[in-house]
Amino acid sequence: MTEYRRILLDGYATRVRLVGDELVAGDGRTVAAADAVHLPPVEPTKIICVHLNYSSRVQEFITKLPPAPTYFHKPITALNAHGADVVRPDRCHWLNFEGEIAIVIGRTCRNIAPGEAADHIAGYAVANDYGLHDFRDTDAGSMLRVKGADTLCPVGPGLVTDWDFRGKRLRTLVNGEVRQDGNTDEMEWDMHYLVADIARLITLVPGDILLSGTPANSRPVEPGDVVTVEVEGLGALTNRIVAGPTPVRTDVGAQPTESEEVRSTALGGDWEHRGKRAPRGPGAQHYESALEPGAVERDAGERGDRG
Repeated sequence: MTEYRRILLDGYATRVRLVGDELVAGDGRTVAAADAVHLPPVEPTKIICVHLNYSSRVQEFITKLPPAPTYFHKPITALNAHGADVVRPDRCHWLNFEGEIAIVIGRTCRNIAPGEAADHIAGYAVANDYGLHDFRDTDAGSMLRVKGADTLCPVGPGLVTDWDFRGKRLRTLVNGEVRQDGNTDEMEWDMHYLVADIARLITLVPGDILLSGTPANSRPVEPGDVVTVEVEGLGALTNRIVAGPTPVRTDVGAQPTESEEVRSTALGGDWEHRGKRAPRGPGAQHYESALEPGAVERDAGERGDRG
């Protein structure tokens, strides 16, 4: 396996190779990996993300997987790097981490079979698919502002080639404490399947990124928290959460909300009604509950809920 990174070296974006604890440029210049200013390891034309994919996440939400994967899009302006800050905008409260693995395309591909996908993958990287659930009530279908706000897609620190995704451990730590602990064998649809599925209709070009899903226990983080995603064989991606100085404008567009749907998604298995009934809210329609039939109605009747 070889790991390539992009860093600022003497003020210039430079591709380097990790050798021990040093990063080595093509002209021989070196810098300690711990001291480097990192950039995203690739420059994608698009970032495509799968919704539910890990079995532990499905079980946590007591939901059901669809018959085939569904996707959303992060704009490239959300792209961020190892060591950089992730901004939680002012007036927003429900920013969740989601430790993931990024698939990076190496060759242009369109209409390929899953068995051909490996030949079109340059390598893999650690990613964190942050979600700003304050906008879930309006954007649960597209996820545009939920997942697409600036800085919410750190990827890195490097691109690792010839990495086998099977049976690999993925952990997310917040301030040094493990919050997510999963394994790629939980994936319903593996990396090759996801690439082939998207490439049926969308041409993927070198540098494009596909995010492959997150395991259970995504939770909200606060300004000042340090979040690290570790993937076996790919390294560790670390970012600090900071408060955005500029409030979300109130004179245009949908405003941040704190509905039951927002809370139930952000809190995951810690939501107080999990296992008792399905969440209510505009976003709930996108996730079919696996609770036994009638559970929602029984709970509503016991509380005297009529609406």
